[in-house]
Amino acid sequence: MKIIKSNAAEFENFFSELRRRGGVHSPELLSSVAKIVSDVAAQGDKALFKYTAKFDGYKLSGATVEVTPAEKKKALAKVKTEDLKVIKLAAKRIEDYHRHQIAQGYMVNKESGIELEQRILPLGRVGIYAPGGKASYPSTILMAAVPARIAGVEETILVTPARNGKMNHLIAAAAEVSGVKRIFKIGGAQAIAALAYGTETIPQVDKIVGPGNAYVAAAKKLVFGQVDIDMIAGPSEVMVIADKTANASFAAADMLAQLEHDEMAAAMLLTDSEDLAREVLLEIYRQMKTLLRKVTAEKSLTKYGAIIITKSVEEAVDIANSFAPEHLELMVKNPKKFLDGVRNAGSVFLGSFTPEALGDYLAGTNHILPTGGTARFSSPLGIYDFYKRMSVLSFSKEAFNKLGAATAHFARMEGLDAHARSVLVRDK
Repeated sequence: MKIIKSNAAEFENFFSELRRRGGVHSPELLSSVAKIVSDVAAQGDKALFKYTAKFDGYKLSGATVEVTPAEKKKALAKVKTEDLKVIKLAAKRIEDYHRHQIAQGYMVNKESGIELEQRILPLGRVGIYAPGGKASYPSTILMAAVPARIAGVEETILVTPARNGKMNHLIAAAAEVSGVKRIFKIGGAQAIAALAYGTETIPQVDKIVGPGNAYVAAAKKLVFGQVDIDMIAGPSEVMVIADKTANASFAAADMLAQLEHDEMAAAMLLTDSEDLAREVLLEIYRQMKTLLRKVTAEKSLTKYGAIIITKSVEEAVDIANSFAPEHLELMVKNPKKFLDGVRNAGSVFLGSFTPEALGDYLAGTNHILPTGGTARFSSPLGIYDFYKRMSVLSFSKEAFNKLGAATAHFARMEGLDAHARSVLVRDK
Protein backbone atom coordinates (compact mmCIF):
# COMPACT_ATOMS: atom_id res chain seq x y z
CA MET A 1 0.00 0.00 0.00
CA LYS A 2 1.30 3.43 -0.94
CA ILE A 3 2.08 6.12 1.63
CA ILE A 4 2.46 9.46 -0.15
CA LYS A 5 2.99 13.01 1.01
CA SER A 6 0.72 15.53 -0.66
CA ASN A 7 3.70 17.58 -1.85
CA ALA A 8 5.52 14.57 -3.35
CA ALA A 9 6.00 14.31 -7.11
CA GLU A 10 4.31 10.87 -7.22
CA PHE A 11 1.12 12.25 -5.68
CA GLU A 12 -0.30 13.65 -8.95
CA ASN A 13 0.72 10.53 -10.86
CA PHE A 14 -1.19 8.35 -8.39
CA PHE A 15 -4.31 10.49 -8.67
CA SER A 16 -4.11 10.46 -12.46
CA GLU A 17 -3.92 6.67 -12.41
CA LEU A 18 -6.96 6.53 -10.13
CA ARG A 19 -9.02 8.66 -12.50
CA ARG A 20 -8.11 6.48 -15.49
CA ARG A 21 -9.01 3.17 -13.86
CA GLY A 22 -12.02 1.32 -15.16
CA GLY A 23 -11.31 1.86 -18.85
CA VAL A 24 -14.83 3.07 -19.67
CA HIS A 25 -13.50 5.54 -22.23
CA SER A 26 -10.96 3.15 -23.78
CA PRO A 27 -11.30 3.13 -27.60
CA GLU A 28 -10.79 -0.64 -27.62
CA LEU A 29 -13.52 -1.23 -25.08
CA LEU A 30 -15.93 1.17 -26.77
CA SER A 31 -15.32 -0.51 -30.12
CA SER A 32 -15.99 -3.96 -28.67
CA VAL A 33 -19.14 -2.80 -26.90
CA ALA A 34 -20.36 -0.89 -29.97
CA LYS A 35 -20.41 -4.19 -31.88
CA ILE A 36 -22.55 -5.80 -29.19
CA VAL A 37 -24.93 -2.84 -29.05
CA SER A 38 -25.33 -2.61 -32.83
CA ASP A 39 -25.92 -6.37 -33.14
CA VAL A 40 -28.67 -6.35 -30.50
CA ALA A 41 -30.23 -3.23 -32.04
CA ALA A 42 -30.33 -4.90 -35.46
CA GLN A 43 -30.97 -8.55 -34.59
CA GLY A 44 -32.94 -8.33 -31.34
CA ASP A 45 -33.31 -11.53 -29.34
CA LYS A 46 -31.05 -13.52 -31.64
CA ALA A 47 -28.03 -11.38 -30.74
CA LEU A 48 -29.14 -10.95 -27.14
CA PHE A 49 -29.27 -14.69 -26.52
CA LYS A 50 -26.02 -15.28 -28.45
CA TYR A 51 -24.07 -12.84 -26.27
CA THR A 52 -25.70 -14.14 -23.09
CA ALA A 53 -24.49 -17.65 -23.92
CA LYS A 54 -21.03 -16.34 -24.84
CA PHE A 55 -20.41 -14.09 -21.85
CA ASP A 56 -22.64 -15.46 -19.08
CA GLY A 57 -22.55 -19.13 -19.96
CA TYR A 58 -26.24 -20.03 -20.07
CA LYS A 59 -28.78 -20.38 -22.85
CA LEU A 60 -31.98 -18.37 -23.08
CA SER A 61 -34.96 -18.29 -25.38
CA GLY A 62 -38.02 -16.13 -25.77
CA ALA A 63 -39.79 -18.50 -23.38
CA THR A 64 -37.11 -18.48 -20.65
CA VAL A 65 -35.60 -14.97 -20.67
CA GLU A 66 -38.25 -13.50 -18.36
CA VAL A 67 -38.66 -14.76 -14.81
CA THR A 68 -41.99 -16.58 -14.62
CA PRO A 69 -44.40 -16.31 -11.67
CA ALA A 70 -43.46 -19.89 -10.75
CA GLU A 71 -39.74 -19.07 -10.78
CA LYS A 72 -40.33 -15.99 -8.68
CA LYS A 73 -42.44 -17.94 -6.18
CA LYS A 74 -39.74 -20.60 -5.91
CA ALA A 75 -37.04 -17.98 -5.35
CA LEU A 76 -39.09 -16.09 -2.75
CA ALA A 77 -39.65 -19.31 -0.82
CA LYS A 78 -35.89 -19.48 -0.21
CA VAL A 79 -35.74 -16.06 1.45
CA LYS A 80 -35.07 -16.25 5.18
CA THR A 81 -37.45 -14.36 7.45
CA GLU A 82 -34.64 -12.25 8.91
CA ASP A 83 -33.36 -11.40 5.41
CA LEU A 84 -36.79 -10.26 4.25
CA LYS A 85 -37.20 -8.21 7.42
CA VAL A 86 -34.01 -6.21 6.80
CA ILE A 87 -34.86 -5.72 3.10
CA LYS A 88 -38.24 -4.28 4.11
CA LEU A 89 -36.58 -2.04 6.71
CA ALA A 90 -34.16 -0.70 4.10
CA ALA A 91 -37.00 -0.09 1.61
CA LYS A 92 -39.01 1.85 4.19
CA ARG A 93 -36.06 4.05 5.14
CA ILE A 94 -35.22 4.70 1.48
CA GLU A 95 -38.84 5.68 0.85
CA ASP A 96 -39.00 7.97 3.90
CA TYR A 97 -35.90 9.87 2.77
CA HIS A 98 -36.72 10.08 -0.92
CA ARG A 99 -40.29 11.31 -0.45
CA HIS A 100 -38.79 14.67 0.46
CA GLN A 101 -37.58 14.95 -3.16
CA ILE A 102 -41.07 14.94 -4.70
CA ALA A 103 -41.23 17.84 -7.13
CA GLN A 104 -44.14 20.15 -7.92
CA GLY A 105 -44.87 22.00 -11.11
CA TYR A 106 -45.73 25.69 -11.17
CA MET A 107 -47.85 28.26 -13.00
CA VAL A 108 -46.79 31.81 -13.88
CA ASN A 109 -49.80 34.04 -14.67
CA LYS A 110 -48.80 37.51 -13.55
CA GLU A 111 -49.63 39.04 -16.94
CA SER A 112 -53.21 39.26 -18.12
CA GLY A 113 -53.98 36.68 -20.80
CA ILE A 114 -50.71 34.77 -20.39
CA GLU A 115 -50.24 31.45 -18.61
CA LEU A 116 -46.82 29.80 -18.49
CA GLU A 117 -46.71 26.42 -16.80
CA GLN A 118 -44.16 23.78 -15.96
CA ARG A 119 -45.55 20.30 -15.56
CA ILE A 120 -43.67 17.51 -13.78
CA LEU A 121 -44.41 14.13 -15.37
CA PRO A 122 -43.11 10.68 -14.40
CA LEU A 123 -41.32 8.61 -17.03
CA GLY A 124 -43.34 5.87 -18.65
CA ARG A 125 -40.98 2.89 -18.43
CA VAL A 126 -37.64 2.57 -16.67
CA GLY A 127 -35.09 -0.24 -16.85
CA ILE A 128 -32.99 -1.05 -13.79
CA TYR A 129 -29.67 -2.80 -14.21
CA ALA A 130 -28.55 -4.76 -11.14
CA PRO A 131 -25.06 -6.33 -11.23
CA GLY A 132 -24.94 -10.06 -10.68
CA GLY A 133 -21.59 -11.29 -11.93
CA LYS A 134 -19.31 -11.54 -8.89
CA ALA A 135 -22.03 -10.89 -6.32
CA SER A 136 -25.74 -10.11 -6.12
CA TYR A 137 -26.87 -6.69 -4.95
CA PRO A 138 -30.51 -6.54 -3.81
CA SER A 139 -29.70 -3.15 -2.27
CA THR A 140 -29.18 -1.67 -5.74
CA ILE A 141 -32.70 -2.68 -6.74
CA LEU A 142 -34.16 -0.93 -3.69
CA MET A 143 -32.12 2.21 -4.38
CA ALA A 144 -33.43 2.45 -7.94
CA ALA A 145 -36.92 0.96 -7.81
CA VAL A 146 -38.24 2.64 -4.66
CA PRO A 147 -37.60 6.21 -5.93
CA ALA A 148 -39.03 5.25 -9.34
CA ARG A 149 -42.22 4.00 -7.69
CA ILE A 150 -42.57 7.16 -5.58
CA ALA A 151 -42.07 9.30 -8.70
CA GLY A 152 -44.99 7.50 -10.36
CA VAL A 153 -43.15 5.62 -13.11
CA GLU A 154 -45.74 3.52 -14.92
CA GLU A 155 -43.59 0.41 -15.37
CA THR A 156 -40.24 -0.54 -13.90
CA ILE A 157 -38.44 -3.59 -15.24
CA LEU A 158 -35.30 -5.25 -13.96
CA VAL A 159 -32.45 -6.88 -15.84
CA THR A 160 -29.79 -8.82 -13.97
CA PRO A 161 -27.43 -11.67 -14.86
CA ALA A 162 -28.70 -15.02 -13.58
CA ARG A 163 -26.04 -17.47 -12.44
CA ASN A 164 -26.59 -20.68 -14.38
CA GLY A 165 -29.83 -19.13 -15.59
CA LYS A 166 -31.45 -19.26 -12.14
CA MET A 167 -33.12 -16.43 -10.27
CA ASN A 168 -31.30 -15.21 -7.14
CA HIS A 169 -33.70 -15.32 -4.19
CA LEU A 170 -32.51 -12.04 -2.62
CA ILE A 171 -32.87 -10.25 -5.95
CA ALA A 172 -36.40 -11.62 -6.20
CA ALA A 173 -37.17 -10.41 -2.68
CA ALA A 174 -35.89 -6.88 -3.31
CA ALA A 175 -37.88 -6.69 -6.55
CA GLU A 176 -41.03 -7.85 -4.80
CA VAL A 177 -40.67 -5.40 -1.91
CA SER A 178 -39.93 -2.44 -4.19
CA GLY A 179 -42.74 -3.11 -6.67
CA VAL A 180 -40.85 -4.43 -9.71
CA LYS A 181 -43.16 -6.72 -11.66
CA ARG A 182 -40.99 -7.92 -14.56
CA ILE A 183 -37.49 -9.40 -14.29
CA PHE A 184 -35.29 -10.51 -17.17
CA LYS A 185 -32.32 -12.85 -16.77
CA ILE A 186 -29.87 -10.86 -18.87
CA GLY A 187 -26.82 -8.77 -18.10
CA GLY A 188 -23.82 -7.06 -19.63
CA ALA A 189 -23.70 -4.67 -22.57
CA GLN A 190 -26.27 -6.81 -24.40
CA ALA A 191 -28.84 -6.12 -21.67
CA ILE A 192 -28.29 -2.37 -21.93
CA ALA A 193 -28.73 -2.54 -25.71
CA ALA A 194 -31.93 -4.58 -25.33
CA LEU A 195 -33.39 -1.99 -22.97
CA ALA A 196 -32.39 0.88 -25.23
CA TYR A 197 -33.69 -0.50 -28.53
CA GLY A 198 -36.15 -3.18 -27.47
CA THR A 199 -36.24 -6.75 -28.77
CA GLU A 200 -38.97 -9.29 -29.43
CA THR A 201 -39.13 -10.05 -25.70
CA ILE A 202 -37.54 -7.03 -23.97
CA PRO A 203 -39.57 -3.80 -23.99
CA GLN A 204 -37.82 -0.56 -24.88
CA VAL A 205 -37.46 1.79 -21.92
CA ASP A 206 -37.23 5.56 -21.56
CA LYS A 207 -34.33 5.50 -19.10
CA ILE A 208 -31.73 3.04 -17.80
CA VAL A 209 -30.42 3.31 -14.24
CA GLY A 210 -28.08 1.25 -12.10
CA PRO A 211 -24.36 0.47 -11.97
CA GLY A 212 -22.41 -2.27 -13.71
CA ASN A 213 -18.96 -3.23 -14.92
CA ALA A 214 -16.94 -1.43 -17.58
CA TYR A 215 -18.90 -3.08 -20.41
CA VAL A 216 -22.21 -1.98 -18.92
CA ALA A 217 -20.90 1.57 -18.37
CA ALA A 218 -19.59 1.77 -21.93
CA ALA A 219 -22.89 0.49 -23.31
CA LYS A 220 -24.80 3.14 -21.35
CA LYS A 221 -22.48 5.76 -22.78
CA LEU A 222 -23.18 4.53 -26.32
CA VAL A 223 -26.98 4.30 -26.04
CA PHE A 224 -27.41 7.69 -24.37
CA GLY A 225 -29.58 9.76 -26.68
CA GLN A 226 -31.58 6.73 -27.74
CA VAL A 227 -32.62 6.55 -24.09
CA ASP A 228 -31.72 8.56 -21.01
CA ILE A 229 -29.29 7.19 -18.43
CA ASP A 230 -28.61 8.06 -14.82
CA MET A 231 -24.80 8.25 -15.05
CA ILE A 232 -21.76 6.41 -16.37
CA ALA A 233 -20.63 4.70 -13.18
CA GLY A 234 -17.05 3.55 -12.80
CA PRO A 235 -15.39 1.48 -10.06
CA SER A 236 -16.33 2.32 -6.49
CA GLU A 237 -14.18 4.52 -4.23
CA VAL A 238 -13.94 5.96 -0.74
CA MET A 239 -11.84 8.79 0.63
CA VAL A 240 -11.42 9.04 4.40
CA ILE A 241 -10.23 12.33 5.89
CA ALA A 242 -9.01 11.75 9.44
CA ASP A 243 -7.14 13.68 12.09
CA LYS A 244 -5.25 12.46 15.17
CA THR A 245 -8.51 11.91 17.07
CA ALA A 246 -9.74 9.27 14.61
CA ASN A 247 -10.00 5.58 15.50
CA ALA A 248 -7.48 3.74 13.33
CA SER A 249 -9.46 0.49 13.35
CA PHE A 250 -12.60 2.32 12.15
CA ALA A 251 -10.73 4.00 9.30
CA ALA A 252 -9.08 0.74 8.22
CA ALA A 253 -12.39 -1.13 8.33
CA ASP A 254 -14.11 1.48 6.16
CA MET A 255 -11.31 1.39 3.60
CA LEU A 256 -11.42 -2.40 3.40
CA ALA A 257 -15.22 -2.28 3.04
CA GLN A 258 -14.68 -0.43 -0.22
CA LEU A 259 -11.69 -2.45 -1.41
CA GLU A 260 -13.55 -5.77 -1.18
CA HIS A 261 -15.94 -4.73 -3.99
CA ASP A 262 -13.62 -5.67 -6.83
CA GLU A 263 -10.04 -5.34 -8.06
CA MET A 264 -10.70 -1.82 -9.41
CA ALA A 265 -12.05 -0.34 -6.16
CA ALA A 266 -10.09 2.47 -4.53
CA ALA A 267 -9.64 3.59 -0.92
CA MET A 268 -7.62 6.56 0.28
CA LEU A 269 -6.86 7.91 3.72
CA LEU A 270 -5.94 11.60 3.93
CA THR A 271 -4.51 12.62 7.29
CA ASP A 272 -2.29 15.26 8.84
CA SER A 273 -1.14 12.77 11.49
CA GLU A 274 1.75 10.47 10.58
CA ASP A 275 1.12 8.48 13.76
CA LEU A 276 -2.45 7.77 12.65
CA ALA A 277 -1.21 6.88 9.17
CA ARG A 278 1.05 4.17 10.61
CA GLU A 279 -1.71 2.85 12.87
CA VAL A 280 -4.21 2.64 10.01
CA LEU A 281 -1.68 0.83 7.81
CA LEU A 282 -1.10 -1.81 10.47
CA GLU A 283 -4.84 -2.15 11.05
CA ILE A 284 -5.55 -2.66 7.36
CA TYR A 285 -3.16 -5.61 7.13
CA ARG A 286 -4.36 -7.04 10.45
CA GLN A 287 -8.05 -6.87 9.51
CA MET A 288 -7.54 -8.06 5.95
CA LYS A 289 -6.28 -11.47 7.12
CA THR A 290 -9.78 -12.53 8.15
CA LEU A 291 -11.78 -11.14 5.21
CA LEU A 292 -13.84 -13.57 3.12
CA ARG A 293 -12.88 -11.53 0.04
CA LYS A 294 -9.24 -11.18 1.10
CA VAL A 295 -7.79 -11.85 -2.35
CA THR A 296 -9.93 -9.15 -3.97
CA ALA A 297 -9.12 -6.64 -1.22
CA GLU A 298 -5.40 -7.34 -1.54
CA LYS A 299 -5.42 -6.73 -5.27
CA SER A 300 -7.35 -3.46 -5.07
CA LEU A 301 -5.27 -2.31 -2.09
CA THR A 302 -2.03 -2.86 -3.97
CA LYS A 303 -3.22 -0.94 -7.05
CA TYR A 304 -5.57 1.69 -5.71
CA GLY A 305 -5.09 1.95 -1.97
CA ALA A 306 -3.11 4.85 -0.51
CA ILE A 307 -2.44 6.84 2.61
CA ILE A 308 -1.76 10.49 1.84
CA ILE A 309 -0.05 12.69 4.41
CA THR A 310 -1.37 16.25 4.22
CA LYS A 311 -0.32 19.48 5.90
CA SER A 312 -3.77 19.97 7.44
CA VAL A 313 -7.38 18.83 7.37
CA GLU A 314 -8.14 21.88 5.22
CA GLU A 315 -5.65 20.72 2.61
CA ALA A 316 -7.21 17.27 2.71
CA VAL A 317 -10.62 18.80 1.96
CA ASP A 318 -9.12 20.71 -0.98
CA ILE A 319 -7.67 17.47 -2.34
CA ALA A 320 -11.04 15.76 -1.91
CA ASN A 321 -12.74 18.53 -3.89
CA SER A 322 -10.20 18.04 -6.65
CA PHE A 323 -10.76 14.28 -6.76
CA ALA A 324 -14.56 14.44 -6.20
CA PRO A 325 -14.91 11.01 -4.59
CA GLU A 326 -18.01 8.85 -4.64
CA HIS A 327 -17.88 8.46 -0.85
CA LEU A 328 -16.19 10.95 1.49
CA GLU A 329 -15.83 10.28 5.22
CA LEU A 330 -14.91 13.12 7.58
CA MET A 331 -13.50 11.25 10.56
CA VAL A 332 -12.30 14.35 12.38
CA LYS A 333 -12.96 16.02 15.73
CA ASN A 334 -15.56 18.46 14.43
CA PRO A 335 -16.74 17.22 11.02
CA LYS A 336 -19.48 19.83 10.54
CA LYS A 337 -16.82 22.54 10.77
CA PHE A 338 -15.38 21.27 7.49
CA LEU A 339 -18.63 20.31 5.73
CA ASP A 340 -19.20 23.74 4.16
CA GLY A 341 -15.82 23.42 2.48
CA VAL A 342 -16.82 20.19 0.72
CA ARG A 343 -18.05 20.94 -2.79
CA ASN A 344 -17.46 17.73 -4.71
CA ALA A 345 -18.53 14.36 -3.32
CA GLY A 346 -21.29 11.89 -4.07
CA SER A 347 -22.14 11.35 -0.43
CA VAL A 348 -20.52 12.68 2.76
CA PHE A 349 -20.34 10.72 6.03
CA LEU A 350 -19.77 12.75 9.19
CA GLY A 351 -18.02 11.43 12.27
CA SER A 352 -16.69 8.12 13.54
CA PHE A 353 -20.07 6.41 13.76
CA THR A 354 -21.30 7.12 10.24
CA PRO A 355 -19.55 4.45 8.15
CA GLU A 356 -20.08 4.33 4.42
CA ALA A 357 -21.81 0.94 4.82
CA LEU A 358 -24.78 2.70 6.45
CA GLY A 359 -25.29 4.65 3.24
CA ASP A 360 -25.07 1.43 1.25
CA TYR A 361 -27.95 -0.20 3.05
CA LEU A 362 -30.03 1.33 5.81
CA ALA A 363 -29.49 5.07 6.22
CA GLY A 364 -32.10 5.86 3.54
CA THR A 365 -29.94 7.97 1.26
CA ASN A 366 -29.13 6.60 -2.18
CA HIS A 367 -26.02 4.54 -2.83
CA ILE A 368 -26.13 4.90 -6.62
CA LEU A 369 -23.59 7.71 -6.74
CA PRO A 370 -21.33 9.54 -9.19
CA THR A 371 -17.83 8.06 -9.44
CA GLY A 372 -14.52 8.85 -11.11
CA GLY A 373 -14.64 12.58 -10.43
CA THR A 374 -18.13 13.07 -11.88
CA ALA A 375 -19.39 14.33 -8.52
CA ARG A 376 -18.08 17.67 -9.80
CA PHE A 377 -21.27 17.93 -11.85
CA SER A 378 -23.44 14.91 -11.05
CA SER A 379 -25.64 13.86 -8.12
CA PRO A 380 -26.88 10.77 -6.29
CA LEU A 381 -29.79 8.95 -7.91
CA GLY A 382 -33.13 10.26 -6.67
CA ILE A 383 -36.78 10.79 -7.48
CA TYR A 384 -35.79 13.69 -9.75
CA ASP A 385 -34.14 11.16 -12.09
CA PHE A 386 -37.54 9.66 -12.86
CA TYR A 387 -39.28 12.88 -13.84
CA LYS A 388 -39.34 14.89 -17.00
CA ARG A 389 -40.44 18.52 -17.23
CA MET A 390 -42.86 19.86 -19.84
CA SER A 391 -43.55 23.51 -20.63
CA VAL A 392 -47.11 24.68 -21.37
CA LEU A 393 -47.89 28.12 -22.87
CA SER A 394 -51.23 29.88 -23.33
CA PHE A 395 -51.70 33.42 -24.82
CA SER A 396 -54.95 35.27 -25.40
CA LYS A 397 -55.27 37.41 -28.55
CA GLU A 398 -54.74 40.57 -26.54
CA ALA A 399 -51.60 39.18 -24.88
CA PHE A 400 -50.30 37.98 -28.24
CA ASN A 401 -50.71 41.46 -29.71
CA LYS A 402 -48.45 42.92 -27.02
CA LEU A 403 -45.50 40.66 -27.93
CA GLY A 404 -46.15 39.85 -31.61
CA ALA A 405 -44.15 42.67 -33.20
CA ALA A 406 -41.14 42.15 -30.93
CA THR A 407 -41.24 38.41 -31.58
CA ALA A 408 -41.24 38.94 -35.34
CA HIS A 409 -38.37 41.42 -34.98
CA PHE A 410 -36.31 38.86 -33.06
CA ALA A 411 -36.99 36.19 -35.70
CA ARG A 412 -35.78 38.48 -38.50
CA MET A 413 -32.62 39.29 -36.49
CA GLU A 414 -31.85 35.59 -36.75
CA GLY A 415 -32.72 35.48 -40.46
CA LEU A 416 -35.76 33.27 -39.93
CA ASP A 417 -38.38 34.92 -42.10
CA ALA A 418 -40.95 32.13 -41.81
CA HIS A 419 -40.83 32.45 -38.04
CA ALA A 420 -41.58 36.13 -38.34
CA ARG A 421 -44.44 35.51 -40.79
CA SER A 422 -45.99 32.92 -38.48
CA VAL A 423 -46.39 35.74 -35.99
CA LEU A 424 -47.35 38.53 -38.38
CA VAL A 425 -50.04 36.45 -40.06
CA ARG A 426 -51.91 36.59 -36.77
CA ASP A 427 -51.26 40.28 -36.19
CA LYS A 428 -54.31 41.58 -38.06
